[in-house]
Amino acid sequence: MEYEEVVGRLAKLREGLEEMRGYLDIENRRSVLAQLEDAATRPEFWNDPNAAREVIAKTNGQRAFVRPFDELVRLLEDGALMAELAEAEDEGEARQQAVSEVAHMCDKAEVLCSKLRLQSLLGGKLDACNAYLTLHSGAGGTESCDWADMLFRMYRMYCEDNGFEIEVLDSQPGEEAGLKSITLLVSGPYAYGYLKAERGVHRLVRISPFDANKRRHTSFSSLDVVAELTDEVEVEVKDEDLRVDTYRSGGAGGQHVNKTDSAIRLTHLPTGIVVAVQSERSQHKNRSKAMSILKAKLYEYYEDKKRKEMERFYGEKGEIAWGSQIRSYVFQPYTMVKDHRTDEQTSNVQAVMDGHIQPFIEAYLKQNAAKAQGGE
Repeated sequence: MEYEEVVGRLAKLREGLEEMRGYLDIENRRSVLAQLEDAATRPEFWNDPNAAREVIAKTNGQRAFVRPFDELVRLLEDGALMAELAEAEDEGEARQQAVSEVAHMCDKAEVLCSKLRLQSLLGGKLDACNAYLTLHSGAGGTESCDWADMLFRMYRMYCEDNGFEIEVLDSQPGEEAGLKSITLLVSGPYAYGYLKAERGVHRLVRISPFDANKRRHTSFSSLDVVAELTDEVEVEVKDEDLRVDTYRSGGAGGQHVNKTDSAIRLTHLPTGIVVAVQSERSQHKNRSKAMSILKAKLYEYYEDKKRKEMERFYGEKGEIAWGSQIRSYVFQPYTMVKDHRTDEQTSNVQAVMDGHIQPFIEAYLKQNAAKAQGGE
């Protein structure tokens, strides 16, 4: 890369930096972050654990903007210094090495810019929250269960690559292979804001490894995504509206087998929403987690009902079958992954199955932002 070209890239990034400082409201975020960090150092901070967790969540939300922005500033300052060193060098290996270093810094800065611009689209009330993900296999037996398991791997790898932590709360294995269903808690700043883009039915087309005749099969699995609610959001659940079932958790045999009915299944009778958790040995802890998920699902349910857009979450998902999918993954006779809402697509199926789904998420968030501004 030529010196003039890399200096031009650097100048453009530095111009964009000041614009970004304004629309991300960085200085106000920095002030809020300092107040939150100060609150966390006070001796009485953990007297109210729920309030403390709320402060920590808000702190992480502000850091998710401030830290990448500060890293961007540092990169561009170092890049400017390296560019000056390159200009002082005569044509030769030392100059070219300095130019290459500036180009590398520009690459990293562009990645950070892209991340911050995308986060700026996440202004929803619950976007900064953690997320509950539930995968359900559709009709099709073993083939669909295997597809649900493949999607679980895809989302697990996406979360690992993006710094999110996952906890499996409930899992129902398929009869022969794969998963009938699995529920996860994904923790990290803006987990819900990003992953809400994945809610819906996912369709797979491939030659089934479970078919001795090597025929092509179509399978479906659905993904529900709801936000883990903060204490600021209240959802009333009446005892008379709940059916509570306890059962023995699945797990390893031998000395590790769970000999108590610690797993919990909650059924909300008015809506039919069912939540199950078996990740803890304590029935009390499982019930607490199940109630948190139920409240999150009910909040989403009632919000949708209030807006008369039930198809956005439940109706749009509908039956886990033909005509309801948000995205198709085709392995044979050609390779393609296509999102039917945004028309975003790629032929690199393997990369997508390895968790590289950010382009689909970005396309969805940008489309929603354009709709919100009245510019579809």
